[in-house]
Amino acid sequence: MIARAALLLAWAGLLAACSGAPLPIANSQGEELRFPAADRPVARIVSPRWSDEETRDRLNEAERVMDRARISPGMTIADIGAGEGYYTIRLASRVGAEGRVLAEDIVPEVRDALAARVAREQLANVSVRLGEADDPKLPGNSFDRVLMVHMYHEIEQPYEFLWHLRPSVKADGAVVVVDANRTTQNHGTPPALLECEFAAVGYQRIHQEAMPSAGGYLAMFRPVGPRPAPEAIRPCRVEQSGAAVPVGPAAHKAK
Repeated sequence: MIARAALLLAWAGLLAACSGAPLPIANSQGEELRFPAADRPVARIVSPRWSDEETRDRLNEAERVMDRARISPGMTIADIGAGEGYYTIRLASRVGAEGRVLAEDIVPEVRDALAARVAREQLANVSVRLGEADDPKLPGNSFDRVLMVHMYHEIEQPYEFLWHLRPSVKADGAVVVVDANRTTQNHGTPPALLECEFAAVGYQRIHQEAMPSAGGYLAMFRPVGPRPAPEAIRPCRVEQSGAAVPVGPAAHKAK
């Protein structure tokens, strides 16, 4: 009972860190940080649902993704772009009572609907919160896995988003992306572009495989080395050959 109480207190602290006001982001001179704009189209958010849950379960989608991502009982998982909660619900079952799931969406109505579902299904190990498009505002060194399923192509400022995300991943943790292998404007992300954008912010790809049951592929990344200064990040461009390469200095947007 004492161990259980301690775990609940730790989780409460984690949620408090998530809900607190963010600290101003500035360099040592007090100047606002600048991040490069993505050199690619951005898909419009059209629905919180990628496909219906019955169809996805018939393909054993979630179980296969969680297996490949090596998600196990007791882990702490962030489900970014959680939508209607297909993965949230199944992650909660996988990590069990000793694990935790933080489900996040940037659309208030979607967040509210998911919170109602979590309450209805009495998932005590799940918390639901509202994020921001360019900053998930997650507490540092907290997550074994950060899951992003069929939503990466909707991130308008990927370098800024990934930069803010880095500190939340544990040293042995990973970011897991599931997406379709097609252009971003067609609601997918070419794997070469995905790897280039992650590498630009100091992530290393540690695994990738085709995932037809999830509508595309799965890729895993881990932060390595120091986090680069925003002004040093070089954006990526997809060439006609299909390769994705960093481009030279480009216009940076101010925060």
